[in-house]
Amino acid sequence: MPLGEGDDHLVVENSIYSGIPDELFSLQELDVLYQEETQTLWSYMRPSGRPSFTRALLGDFENWQKLIAKGFGPGKVPLKFLVLGSRAPGVFCFGGDLSLFQQLIRNRDRAGLEHYGHRCCEILFNNMNTLDIPMLTVGLVEGAALGGGFEALLSFDYIVAERDATFGLPEIMFGLFPGMGAHAFLSRKLGSAMADRLIVSNETYTAEQMYDLGLVHHLAEKGEGLSACKEFIKKSERRHAGMVNARKAMKIAWKLELAELNRITDLWADAALQLSERDLKVMNRLASAQQRLADAA
Repeated sequence: MPLGEGDDHLVVENSIYSGIPDELFSLQELDVLYQEETQTLWSYMRPSGRPSFTRALLGDFENWQKLIAKGFGPGKVPLKFLVLGSRAPGVFCFGGDLSLFQQLIRNRDRAGLEHYGHRCCEILFNNMNTLDIPMLTVGLVEGAALGGGFEALLSFDYIVAERDATFGLPEIMFGLFPGMGAHAFLSRKLGSAMADRLIVSNETYTAEQMYDLGLVHHLAEKGEGLSACKEFIKKSERRHAGMVNARKAMKIAWKLELAELNRITDLWADAALQLSERDLKVMNRLASAQQRLADAA
């Protein structure tokens, strides 16, 4: 999805700042555009195959973060807002790479599961801390955000979602749990009881339900997510410094460290190796169903 009519100049603006590494605009599965007027970096996932966090997409996210930290911030190219959305029709992200998980589990490859999870945790932890840049991060949800896709959104300062967007943590249906941030973020945002309810319910929640819980910050009508995101940026510009520091204060109160995320991931890896063949078949059916949805869209 393009940024909108009249936004073609953003591609030209990318070349204005020699301080922005060229590699940022040539990632394989992430489209990145810089908007000078609002000092916003727009990024869109463009995964090949099932819209999930494959090793390739994780590699792009790692490079994306390194390049942003290198080119933006005080004394560099100014950056006030970082937005992440998705090009996949009807899907923000289905989460973890279930095909890879099945392969690693069948091979009894605990180290591979752990390594995958730790990569995810580090990306989310860096995003939570806004790469040490005084900016606001915004997740733009136009479609389904499930499993790790939902977890990833929890690391953003603000979430803008269209009303038909859906959220859920389906891992419990095949005997697992979300292992890359859900417990740590949800328990801090909602309390442990509500966090547990979301994690073990295997329910799909609407954007309005997430808004009522305080996880989604702004609702938009179907097809109006981008406009709502632009409006949020416009209204937030004047009070940007206050909002940035308010979020920093909240994170200080959270006392969330990367080591905590990694310990939960290690527990997730242990649990994954306890899955039965029946559990793996359920996982495979879910992955196939999600692939069919993506193909149909």
